Amino acid sequence: MADGMARALWERYEPVHQLVYFAPEAHRAAEGLGLRGFWMGYFALRAAPLGAAPPSVVTGCFYVFHPARVARALPDAWSYAAPADALAARQEAMDAAMTRVLGADTVASAAFAEAADLAWEAAAGADTAGRVLGAANQALERPDRPTARLWQALTTLREHRGDSHVAVLVGLGIGPVEAMVLKAAAGESDGAFLRETRRWPQEDWAAAEARLRAAGRLAADGSLTPAGAALRAEAEALTDAAAEGPWSALGPERSGRLAALLEPLARAVGESGLLPAGNPVGLTGGTYPAGR
Repeated sequence: MADGMARALWERYEPVHQLVYFAPEAHRAAEGLGLRGFWMGYFALRAAPLGAAPPSVVTGCFYVFHPARVARALPDAWSYAAPADALAARQEAMDAAMTRVLGADTVASAAFAEAADLAWEAAAGADTAGRVLGAANQALERPDRPTARLWQALTTLREHRGDSHVAVLVGLGIGPVEAMVLKAAAGESDGAFLRETRRWPQEDWAAAEARLRAAGRLAADGSLTPAGAALRAEAEALTDAAAEGPWSALGPERSGRLAALLEPLARAVGESGLLPAGNPVGLTGGTYPAGR
């Protein structure tokens, strides 16, 4: 959309979605299922809409994780908790987390219910051809509670955008490690954090840097060259364009209304201190200290 609605909405729904990774309610929910450690909980809760997917499928969908990182969590997680149990647990956890972080009065308000319904309509209108995680989340049943309905709708929109971003990276020939190196070089995230949490060996990271330098996209000091900055800008612009579908379906007026309703929610999550500095998403242009 010419008015940048796809990016404006992403900047507002991404912080709320991220509660599933960083809120203590989500960690307790994963532990309650018997899932061992942060990463087993992360992969099980996020991948649950796909069913009992093997690590190869999840590695392909999530894109930037080393296969060994995924394989340490899956398929073992499914022996502790069936995907349906993980879905139910994350819904309960997000209801509790949003109620605590946003406030009981906020989540019980008419404005919050309006945001949940608008977001659900946008998510239902998302074009999911070629977007596996977006499609899997879109297929889930509509929750009755506004908290769960809003979070699930925003998650569908988030995964729809993420699928689009992966398609753009593949189309531009940007591999998983190169994508992270470019993000770090652009100042959007911390490179060491990305490499360590995604479990890439130092030699793989160094090899990606060398390829980018040879292609004229990374300077000797690790910053982006003009060609590298242009590539990053192209990837982001193409991602925004590919993420327009839900907002075109909802229309500019109601998309703008949803953006306005989400703004104080995103701000509250950002100010909660739950989202760590340097986290992988890299929302650096807005007012929300969130970290795709």
